[in-house]
Amino acid sequence: MRPLAAALSAWVIVLGARLLTGVRAIWTGAAPRADQTVYFANHTSHGDFVLLWATLPADLRSITRPVAAQDYWQSSALRKFIGQDVFNSLMICREITTGPNPVQQMTQALLAGDSLIMFPEGTRNTGDEVLLPLKSGLFHLARACPQVRLVPVWIENLKRVLPKGSFVPIPLACSVRFGTPLVLADGEEKDIFMARARAAMLELRPEYDRAED
Repeated sequence: MRPLAAALSAWVIVLGARLLTGVRAIWTGAAPRADQTVYFANHTSHGDFVLLWATLPADLRSITRPVAAQDYWQSSALRKFIGQDVFNSLMICREITTGPNPVQQMTQALLAGDSLIMFPEGTRNTGDEVLLPLKSGLFHLARACPQVRLVPVWIENLKRVLPKGSFVPIPLACSVRFGTPLVLADGEEKDIFMARARAAMLELRPEYDRAED
C-alpha cells in the first residue's frame, strides 16, 4: 500500500502545485530531455523543489531526485514519507563533521545514474539579496561527472506564495525557467566556472525582476 499511497500523493502534489500557482515551465535554452541532468536553481522556499519537480515531464520526474536536507525532511513521519517515498529525495546531512560529505553523496548518486535537483546557494535565501553566493559543490559535481548536463533554473515568485514562517500558501502565478546547459571547460578554474553558473541563473530572471537591480 505504501508505494500506491506515494504515487497518489505525488499526483495530488503535482496537481495542487499547478492549481495553486498556475506554474509554467519555460525552456529557453534547451528542450526537456531524458539525459542525465543536474538542475541547479535559486532557493527561497521549502516549496522550491516541489515546484521544479512538478514542472518536469512525468518521465523525467521518475528519474530525478531532489537534494533535500535530512534534518528537515526526516523530522516527522509525514515529512519523511513525502521526502523519501513520494520524491525519492537524496537526503544529505548539513553537518559535515557528523555525517557523510554532501558533495560525495551527490556524486555517488550521479555515478549511479540519477538526475538531481540542487540549490547551490546551500540554504534558503530569506533576505533581500537576489541570489546568495554559490557554494562550490556544483563545480566538484561537474568535474566528477562530466557526462551530466548542468541546467540552470530560475524559480519565479514562490517566495511570495510561501513566505518564511507561513503555513498557508498565497495563490500567485509562478514560473520555472530552464536555461542553456553549462559545460565545464578543460582546465577551467573553480571561481570562473562558479561565476558563469551564477550569471546563467541570473540571466533567467524575468525583465521586471532585472529592472529592480
